[in-house]
Amino acid sequence: MSWPPSGSDTSPASSQFFRLHRKVQRWVYRQGWPKLNDAQEQAIPLVLKGTEDVIVSAATASGKTEAAFLPICSALLDEVSEGGVQVLYVSPLKALINDQHRRLDELCESLDLPVHRWHGDVPGSAKAKVLTKPEGVLLITPESLEAMFVLRGTEIGWLLRALRWVVVDEMHSFMGTERGAQLQSLLHRVELVVRRRVPRIGLSATLGDMGSARDYLRPGDGGNVHLLTASHQSSDISVILRGYVNEAATAGDDDESDVGISVERISEHVFTALRGGNNLMFFDRRGDVELYADRLRRRSEERAVPNEFFPHHGSLAKDVREHVEDLLKSSRPVTVLCTSTLEMGIDIGTLTSVAQVGAPPSVASLRQRIGRSGRRGEPAVLRMYVTAQEITADITPQDELRAELFQAVAMMSLLAERWYEPADTSSLHLSTLVQQVMSVIAQHQGAHPVELFRALCLSGPFSHVDKATFAALLRDLGHAGIVQQEPDGLLLLGKVGEQIVDRYSFYAVFAEKQEYRLVHGSRTLGTLHVTTPTEVGSLVIFAGRRWKVVSVDDRASLIQVEPSHGGRAPRFAGGRAEIHDEVRRRMRTWYESDDVPAYLDATAQRLLDEGRAAYRRFDLTRNGALARGDDTIVFPWRGDRVLNTLTAWLTRAGVQAARDGVAFTVPKCTPAQLRAIFQQLLLEDDTTAEDIAAALPDTVVEKHDVHLGEHLRTRAYAAGYLDMAGARSALVDLVGRLPEYDVDVITGTPHVPPPLITTPAVYAVVDIETTGFAARGHDRIIEVAVVRVAPDGTVLSEWSSLVDPQRPLAAMEVHGITEHEVAGAPVFADVAPTLAIHLEGAVVVAHNASFDLNFLDAEFARAGHPFTPRGSLCTMKLDSSIHQAGRRRLPDCLAAVGVPGGHGAAHRALADAKATADLLRHYLAHAPHEVRKVVIGPEHGVSW
Repeated sequence: MSWPPSGSDTSPASSQFFRLHRKVQRWVYRQGWPKLNDAQEQAIPLVLKGTEDVIVSAATASGKTEAAFLPICSALLDEVSEGGVQVLYVSPLKALINDQHRRLDELCESLDLPVHRWHGDVPGSAKAKVLTKPEGVLLITPESLEAMFVLRGTEIGWLLRALRWVVVDEMHSFMGTERGAQLQSLLHRVELVVRRRVPRIGLSATLGDMGSARDYLRPGDGGNVHLLTASHQSSDISVILRGYVNEAATAGDDDESDVGISVERISEHVFTALRGGNNLMFFDRRGDVELYADRLRRRSEERAVPNEFFPHHGSLAKDVREHVEDLLKSSRPVTVLCTSTLEMGIDIGTLTSVAQVGAPPSVASLRQRIGRSGRRGEPAVLRMYVTAQEITADITPQDELRAELFQAVAMMSLLAERWYEPADTSSLHLSTLVQQVMSVIAQHQGAHPVELFRALCLSGPFSHVDKATFAALLRDLGHAGIVQQEPDGLLLLGKVGEQIVDRYSFYAVFAEKQEYRLVHGSRTLGTLHVTTPTEVGSLVIFAGRRWKVVSVDDRASLIQVEPSHGGRAPRFAGGRAEIHDEVRRRMRTWYESDDVPAYLDATAQRLLDEGRAAYRRFDLTRNGALARGDDTIVFPWRGDRVLNTLTAWLTRAGVQAARDGVAFTVPKCTPAQLRAIFQQLLLEDDTTAEDIAAALPDTVVEKHDVHLGEHLRTRAYAAGYLDMAGARSALVDLVGRLPEYDVDVITGTPHVPPPLITTPAVYAVVDIETTGFAARGHDRIIEVAVVRVAPDGTVLSEWSSLVDPQRPLAAMEVHGITEHEVAGAPVFADVAPTLAIHLEGAVVVAHNASFDLNFLDAEFARAGHPFTPRGSLCTMKLDSSIHQAGRRRLPDCLAAVGVPGGHGAAHRALADAKATADLLRHYLAHAPHEVRKVVIGPEHGVSW
């Protein structure tokens, strides 16, 4: 293509290309691009303006980096630099920095713009060049930026004095994480040292909630962040999902006995289908990477062909990983078995396909992984492998439902709708705040509490932390020896704090783990987090090969190994990703559908049919739980956080519960008993996430949680790991889908289950307003209220509702309720389930109880919702029994015992219920035996 282009040579769709510097235009033409894409076009005027925050959301390999750097480079070429780094590019991975350094160097070399790398693996000589002559673009990780603040606190302002832009790559990987909170704090501190606002540009392929993305990039001003979304998000995807039944393995050598038949069959298919091409094969556990890499290497050896299958994960040594990355970029065919280490945008050349073993950890992760294939305009190719247990007599309902297959299908359907998991914004990030407090003190060699609060919380990213919480945090850090305060108020690092900051591991927000280096001869293979003692002579698979442990040095954390013929995949630390609510809801939709995805092979279709057949046989559309022996298995169809909250809540209530995949199990409990427990939990309106967290044995999760006091640690855990709103919503749904009674399997008759949570009687004080006195005739309830009272007189909850009687009102001068107020109110059948929950398991109390109970009995019967109370108590009869004063009105009873009466308008239901509760509480305090004596059991008096 000739240079310079004529006006007719420029694509009509390119309206902003002319604004780029001529040297940048020349570079674009040398790439052979016919035009810029729409995101690149939109970015040019915004970035050139030099004041705007921008997010570029586009598919992997769609030119997001160029969308930011073409206008950035143009602007830098148009001005004279007086020294100082002008662009700070922050990436989550060293490998991505290395890759982007090469790409940006190609762009900037001809523009005379220097591009520097700065991370732990960069030689000191390269860093010295930046320190001597800071300019151009600096590519850095959050950890290295943290180290720069701590080690070069007095220089950082000078190094960044010319900073014009901050670019955050793979922004989605930071959002909602401790590392993301660290980066937000660091970027805010950058602006503090340069004393001005610096425009930020976020790049990502998988943003779920654009509002939270804006708020993340510019906390407190997300509404002014520009969002650019490429109209052409991705190419077509060719998908095949293969199903495998995991039959019991044939007995053999010790190291083979724990491997299922499906592993061998998947390995065989991978060996046949992927050999000869360039592929990435993703797993969610490093142990599985090693297991399959070993199986595939052995197949190559058995068939006397070169091995093309190599492992890649975070525990492998740097040179091992880089060797594998170089193989991908070479001309030879290679398939890399990896975890998320190769999920993000490192350029590894053109791939034949991407494989995924097991259901993906998230929809966003699946999108990232698919984006590694299908470049250069070709369709992406995805091969998924899902296993299921063979159906036997003792198979669990969870396995019979083929949940992993349905999770994979649910994620594929959400991917087609471009839905991705939104970032979790609930965490307080107190552990990261602790780190930032230490970092700021180290940067300035001391800081006053007011300065720290102003820098980190008042105007910083920890704005959710108020003064009282921050003061409590500083007190906790003082008690832990992290900080100490001088007489003038200046905070310094304490003895423990100095030891922490002096360690290289301080700069990362990840929790430290005791790891052993695996060494063969003089070569380090990688690191292994040892959870159990490793014995000399034991066998292990690592780096895709088999080894025998020849020595273990616990003091040096060193394991020497030598080649071996046997081995097992090691157990690595770390759990699976948290599954989102929407994924589980979509799974349920697929269970209840008859559609069959076209990408399923014959075995996967059979597993789909088996899962649906089990779902329908268990009647899980209507049932929320299954009885299995003496246990109950509960299916809330909610995400992992809600399931974890439910099991923790039950445990706090004294009911054992254990998570198991999509469900949780409550041992020695029937479904009807569990329903009663759920109702009781729902009535405990004052139970908070912090109450539940306080009952857990261990709330130390993040790196610096150990330095927090119990109160703050509990708050942090509750905010970041529990979901009370979701749990309550799930309980309401489950109560509606669990049986009220268990049925005797011999006689077929229902019986009321005994309560599992044994507590003294709870009182439900009731008052109603009606259209008249004929409960069994034409009159109806128009308002109902319930005040629950504990045996000690404590008010547990209050609830009330107007009710549409669906007929004209009467006696309005008594109750004061108008036709207008009840118009649009729920009918009694609508409020019956909620009212029943408030009455469940309680002695129902009312003043002139026969009137209220008769109306409630009639209304529940008409609603088709029969209900039996634990017992009843009439405060009018109680007053008469104690004072021998005959039938007295409620105000007279209250006056007789010296309790102020009236809580509002006369005869409104809630006001009268609260007044009756006051009378009951007086007698519970002064005449508890008399109260118990007049309670009528459900078999006496009014029949409900």
